[in-house]
Amino acid sequence: MNSTRENELIAACLRGEWEEFRKIVDIYKAQVMALAMNVLGNREDAEDACQDTFIQSYRNLGRFDSQKSFKNWIFTILYRRCLDQLKKRRRFERAFHKAKHELPCEIRAEMSNPGRRKALSREMLNRLSPKERIVVTLWANEGFTAAEISEVLHCSASTARVYLFNARKKIKSLLEKNHDAFKNDGSFI
Repeated sequence: MNSTRENELIAACLRGEWEEFRKIVDIYKAQVMALAMNVLGNREDAEDACQDTFIQSYRNLGRFDSQKSFKNWIFTILYRRCLDQLKKRRRFERAFHKAKHELPCEIRAEMSNPGRRKALSREMLNRLSPKERIVVTLWANEGFTAAEISEVLHCSASTARVYLFNARKKIKSLLEKNHDAFKNDGSFI
């Protein structure tokens, strides 16, 4: 969407025409959801992060600097919401891990082997840090440059390039390991 149309919608919202915000949500909901899914890895957490993102952007629309990219602004809010979701998940996982070790061995073994394999791309994304995930997703899916990524992460463009380099290096290494494993036992994951 062009920035003129975005600014018109934002101006209408700020004049009290809040139904215009629905148009903004409709424009960005697919991109925001895709990014959240790539970072968080499950639909429920991604939906929560998206909802929080749109609520926060609605509440803070008056603070948006119309000289900057609205898409970057909303992705910045999403990034922070995703980090919040990941922190909640880690707290839960720590509590679950502690409880799991207090269970009998038979139940622990059952819980450790769910019998499902993750998709290769999901496995790779899960091995990346949250910053690396968002950088790769913005770069690969959205076509963002290092400068645009740096706006979302509030870091320098060179730092964004380092995150991207490290993420791509990890992905390459994982692909090589999975390829070697496939050659050795015939399975890919």
